[in-house]
Amino acid sequence: MSLFKILSFRGTSKRTMDFCMLFYRIAISLELIIVHGLKKIGIGGVAEVVPNPFGIPQNLNEILAITANLLLPQLIIIGLFTRFATLPILAVTLTGYFVVHGNDPLIVRDVPFMFSLGYLLIAVVGPGRFSLDHYFFRSVSNKL
Repeated sequence: MSLFKILSFRGTSKRTMDFCMLFYRIAISLELIIVHGLKKIGIGGVAEVVPNPFGIPQNLNEILAITANLLLPQLIIIGLFTRFATLPILAVTLTGYFVVHGNDPLIVRDVPFMFSLGYLLIAVVGPGRFSLDHYFFRSVSNKL
C-alpha cells in the first residue's frame, strides 16, 4: 500500500477505523479520568472544589461532576451505552467552556473545548465495532 493511500485514508478499512475508535475512546476517557476525575475525589491531594454555576445543591453538583468525569468515561472505554454516556460529559464540558470559563482567555478555555469536541465525535460516530454496544445491540440496529 502506498504512503499516499495511507495518508489520504482512501485505503482505510472499516476494521482499521474501528480500532482507531477503540484507541480514541480509551485515550480520551483515560485522560478525563486521570486529569479531572481523580481530582474530584481527592486522589493525588485535596478533593477539587467543583464549580457550581447553576446553584444546584452542592452534593448533587458534585455527584454529577464525579459521574461525568470518573464513572461515565469508564463506560465509554468498554463501549457500553456509549452515546448515552457522552451526553452528561458534554453537559459538564460545555458548561465549563461557555459558563465557568466563558470570560477566561482561550488558553484556559481550550481544555473543556477539546474534551467537548472529542466526546461530540464519539457521540456522532459511535463506539465502533470493538465495543460492548456492538455486541449487545447489533440485532436491534440491524432491524432499524
